[in-house]
Amino acid sequence: MTNEIIKDIEVRMNKCIELFKKNINKIRTGRASTTLLDNIKVKYYDTIIPISQLATITVENSRTLKINVFDFSIVSLIENTIKNSELGLNPFTDGKVIYVPIPVLNEERRKELIKVIRNTAEQSRISIRNIRRETKDKLKVMSKEKKITEDQEYYTQELIQKITHSCIVRIDDFLINKENELMKF
Repeated sequence: MTNEIIKDIEVRMNKCIELFKKNINKIRTGRASTTLLDNIKVKYYDTIIPISQLATITVENSRTLKINVFDFSIVSLIENTIKNSELGLNPFTDGKVIYVPIPVLNEERRKELIKVIRNTAEQSRISIRNIRRETKDKLKVMSKEKKITEDQEYYTQELIQKITHSCIVRIDDFLINKENELMKF
């Protein structure tokens, strides 16, 4: 029974880490990355569709994304959607291809992005700690109801703490890497 609890928290905590990684990868670092446009969606025939399903997005060079649109009629729609997004990008069109130059970040903007990333990391840590707390509460109830022994409860809580610590260290590692990436340019 405690093995199932451990597997459950590992899965839930790993989902928190994956969500954190996904969120910080969307923050632009002055370097072109196809993940930058993951959240941008276009209304196409009354359906909201991600750009990645309407075009091929490639990295032209370290400062430019190249978008090859499948349907020529929506080139301007995709271009306007990118312009109106909160990413601060200014794409331009060359026939059926959209180029998205990635501007160089100034130091002030980098520091703002680091604050955002740190806040996101803290929210992820809080989520992981909440999972730990919920699981420990569940173990206490199981121990009171004599479904598990006190030794099993103690052992499982120690294991939960190790898993929690490991997950928080992983978040901190991703945070440090992203901060270093932001400050490089």
